Amino acid sequence: MFSKSKINEPAQKPNEAKPAPTENRLDSARPDSSGASSTEFKASAPKAKPPASVLSSDLHVTGNLKTTGDIQVEGTIEGDIRAHLLTIGEGATVKGEVIADDVVINGRIVGRVRGLKVRLTSTARVEGDIIHKTIAIESGAHFEGSVQRQDDPLSGKSNAPKPVAASSAPPQSAAAKPAQG
Repeated sequence: MFSKSKINEPAQKPNEAKPAPTENRLDSARPDSSGASSTEFKASAPKAKPPASVLSSDLHVTGNLKTTGDIQVEGTIEGDIRAHLLTIGEGATVKGEVIADDVVINGRIVGRVRGLKVRLTSTARVEGDIIHKTIAIESGAHFEGSVQRQDDPLSGKSNAPKPVAASSAPPQSAAAKPAQG
């Protein structure tokens, strides 16, 4: 009977505030089990991920797309795409920059691809530069452009400061020479 009352006590805690101090003493020997069950329930709600947004093959989008979720493109997109997981279907075409944590390309992309993980399948056709942390290119994939590995490919600022710093360095040194002379 003691075990049955313990099972019922967590359900009674929210409803009855007065018995809570007594129940806390009894449950203090088992804080992990009662705390873990409520924590697991709360943790599972945010972990529940919505399914990928699917842009069907008859859909033509002109404009940029941005989400923290997943996108599966089967149609045509003229614009930039930013997503967590981006899957380009075999019949899909994207004309613009693609930025995602994971990029799986089965179709065609004309533009720059930035991703932590980039995968070109055997049906992929990419015309543009790929900036990645990890890349996989299957046999049969068509690719025209350059490939560059970066630790943080998602930030477009990694490449820009290097040329800008190199460009600004000569004027500074040239300005220093007249000041000395």
